[in-house]
Amino acid sequence: MALKPEPTAPFHSVQYVLRVLEAISRHGGGVTDVQIARETGLPTAHLASMLLMLRREGYVEQVADGAYVIGDSMVLLGSGAARQQALETKLQDTLMSLRDSVGAAVYISRYIDGEVKITQYADGPRAPKVNEWVDFKSAAHASAVGKCLLTQLDQNGRRDHLSRHKIARLTSRTITSEKVLFSKLDSQPATVPVLDLQEYAVGTVCAAVPLTAGSAVGCLALSMPIEHAHRLRAAADTLNRRAAPVVLSLAI
Repeated sequence: MALKPEPTAPFHSVQYVLRVLEAISRHGGGVTDVQIARETGLPTAHLASMLLMLRREGYVEQVADGAYVIGDSMVLLGSGAARQQALETKLQDTLMSLRDSVGAAVYISRYIDGEVKITQYADGPRAPKVNEWVDFKSAAHASAVGKCLLTQLDQNGRRDHLSRHKIARLTSRTITSEKVLFSKLDSQPATVPVLDLQEYAVGTVCAAVPLTAGSAVGCLALSMPIEHAHRLRAAADTLNRRAAPVVLSLAI
């Protein structure tokens, strides 16, 4: 089985989304899309799709006269001591919605203190999570999550990780050569999902896309049983397009 996802650019630039939110927050009584475009310099077509996404995620609201104001999600995320819990709840809601959209278990993974960590996930009876038969910390070379995180590290960072977690053959498809692994990581286009076609676990296929929020290294991933592999390409592309709200939540 040879799956080659088409390159898919991020649906929204988080940098520009933050500019839009800043512009709206400066106008307590609401601001029109024309004024937002003027202040941010964004083309109208791009701004329209961003505003649609921000409304769907609850970051902005549109009032009766058509003006835009800050929404409940932004107010909630700025609520002081409850911010972390509010952020996790918002992320979990986003993950559950994404799980239902792609028909697969979805995960947020971060590279923290030199280790691969799954920080949140959403699964269900029709979207079972992968059986973690080998700790993800020790399987970065084989899993979509791990490879996606490694692509965001420099050569020294990768070598440091593999010096602590030796490459091991987990299935017949696992890459066991550091040279081959690094070559594949270097040639991985930033806009194309990273795939795992039974490299980590027999009977499971996965995909992951990077989540870049500041200097943090993270990714958004999905997994599905091998019998659904024919859906992997479309699901991975959807994952890529829907990553913006997740990155935005991590960046705020």
